[in-house]
Amino acid sequence: MHTVTPWSAAAQADIENSEIFLERKIHDYTYQFYNTGDSLWIVAILPNSGKIAFRTAFAMNSCFEINNIFDDEDTIVIVLNSRLGSYEIRVDFPDSLTPILHYTTSFTANIPLMIPFWPRDIIPLTKNGSVENTAGKIHMEQFGSRSGLLFVSVTKPQTGSLFYFQNLTSLSAYCEATQTESKNTVGGSWPEIGFQLPVTDKEPLPSGRPFILSDAYVVLDTEIVEKTSLVCEHFLNNLVKIYRVLQQPAIEYHNWPDIAQQVITDLTYNKGAWTQKNGNAYLNAYLCDYDTPAESMVQLAVLTPFKEFEKWSGEKQPLCDALTNGLPAFYDSKINCINRWLPALADTLDHSEEHKKEMVMDSWYLHHPLMNLARLSLQGDKIAEKLLLDSIDYVIKTAHHFKYSWPVFYDMQTLEIIKKETAPGAGGERDVPGAYAHLMLLVFKLTKEKRYLSEAEKAAKKLADLGINILYQANNTAFAAGALLELYKITHKKLYLDLSNTCLTGLFKNVQLYDCRYGFGQNYTNFFSIFPLNDAPYTAAYEELEVYAALSEYLNQAKDVEILPAVKTLLPEFIKYAVNRIAYYYPPKLPKEMLSKEVKTGELQADLWIPLEDLYNGWEHSGQVGQEVYGAGMAFGVVSRQYIKINDDFMLFIDYPHHYTKRGKTINIHLNGDKTMYCNLKILKLGTPAVKMKVFQDSELLKPFKKSTKMQEYRIAGNGTVKIES
Repeated sequence: MHTVTPWSAAAQADIENSEIFLERKIHDYTYQFYNTGDSLWIVAILPNSGKIAFRTAFAMNSCFEINNIFDDEDTIVIVLNSRLGSYEIRVDFPDSLTPILHYTTSFTANIPLMIPFWPRDIIPLTKNGSVENTAGKIHMEQFGSRSGLLFVSVTKPQTGSLFYFQNLTSLSAYCEATQTESKNTVGGSWPEIGFQLPVTDKEPLPSGRPFILSDAYVVLDTEIVEKTSLVCEHFLNNLVKIYRVLQQPAIEYHNWPDIAQQVITDLTYNKGAWTQKNGNAYLNAYLCDYDTPAESMVQLAVLTPFKEFEKWSGEKQPLCDALTNGLPAFYDSKINCINRWLPALADTLDHSEEHKKEMVMDSWYLHHPLMNLARLSLQGDKIAEKLLLDSIDYVIKTAHHFKYSWPVFYDMQTLEIIKKETAPGAGGERDVPGAYAHLMLLVFKLTKEKRYLSEAEKAAKKLADLGINILYQANNTAFAAGALLELYKITHKKLYLDLSNTCLTGLFKNVQLYDCRYGFGQNYTNFFSIFPLNDAPYTAAYEELEVYAALSEYLNQAKDVEILPAVKTLLPEFIKYAVNRIAYYYPPKLPKEMLSKEVKTGELQADLWIPLEDLYNGWEHSGQVGQEVYGAGMAFGVVSRQYIKINDDFMLFIDYPHHYTKRGKTINIHLNGDKTMYCNLKILKLGTPAVKMKVFQDSELLKPFKKSTKMQEYRIAGNGTVKIES
């Protein structure tokens, strides 16, 4: 038996003792409306007769009187009065093919109100008995500022599954007025689950104007899911069902080639970005952080996308040579591998943190720079190839020692574990086996030696026991997803495709699928942000760049694979919004009042085109950690993926992942997304040519929806071929 609060203990009896005042049948689902006095409920009856109740309105120590009901078959509007104010509940079923329940509740207070409590809005019902005797499995729920979602299976009685999504964008006006936050609002303890309005403790809810208190979407299913692969498949499918009917924010275009040039200028001339040692220049991890020695990960995190940009631009970038020349000094003969810290500066480590010691390795840091060395090697860089192949045996030895389950910190010489788990019982860095598999596949591609493929498979199988909590760090999980897809293509073992979906689930349950329009969050769009860790309070520039790059490559690799349709929808949409959104990590894009005055590491220079480490929602200042130089490759990565150079006079921009072919004066762009979604194509005029371009999609001539002397803008379907003729 579960413990319940007074607001739920009598709920089932109150519903049973009340009259149905409205009923609607959608497909095989029936929705019954009840006024129980202090609550207005919608009871959903599933095809198997299971019942779940949704509290659409709460009268706050008052009673409801139904003032008006409007029902035109598409939308139901219920107007309620209470002593404290008036409510309007709007109910609709936005998808004719899928039984999605959508209800929005707005409230206009008669007097300013402090709201110290609010009950959750979902309760499972029984045919006989009490709510406290039900049982269920919460597969996932909101944490922090992530999406306001809840996915549960009701196991007693055997009712089915429930996917609930609270559109927290709609709560922004309430949070702004009351100085509250929308984080940690969707979840609960069984059987009282769902959304709980943030309680006020600073400012009252103003009177005289309506505020949305809830904007909920519900997908029901009679199937009870338990197996991880099914949980993931249902989660991704249900998320797409909601996404299709969710109002999405407008896309804002940023001139990424211009941003890239600003970044090159600031990296070149700002001394706070660099440290010198033995005649070589090394990037600091954070701006003006001279106390921490140079790190191999930092150099390669910037160099790799910079080399992509160099190839895209066709122009030699001197900074690339400077970074490349410094790489061999990271090789440490004591371990026969590149080290995290520059060995020549290791004696300057101050031991202020667990990992700031010469031979202490944070597990993912071992693999990350080697991945980038492998990428450079595949492009023909011989310095990178030598460092990679000289280091790889140490990496394999370490994997064997830890049996493909890495701790958090260990000693690089002795392999002694220094910190085993991220938290008691949580295990080590859970997704590192996937990052290792990705590295091994890159080396396999380079050398064609089967032992690396074998290593990738051994590591990948370790991920099978982790379930949906596979994510330790988002970029590593994204690399793991791609590696598993590649293993599936090589071996045709379905296990790897299922595990790839598990990684994608870990990523998409860690996103913020709403726009925070209160506090400092009003100054930039944060729709579809992804958090770097499961418990991170902020989003981070470098991890976002790497997830964006990894998922772009995922779709290119998946063009010949039968992946879930939901994945074909979510990945391109994530990329579209990432290109729109991550420019706001650059402080010149933000008002200075939202930047932190105190910085944990180095300095913050608001006019510098070096990204902030951290962007916060709502009321917290951003840039508290500092400006991360290792995130400076962001613009280079975007330009090389989203822009196509035609000639000196024209350039194309497209915000979906794509690949293209060029023949004469014709460019064919191939998209592998969802044909019911759209992306943006822009023809950018660099000079003053009179040439007119024609744009076709699947043989249909398209007209620009916006046109200026410098740009023609098109909206195109997310799947198919676009042909551009000049």
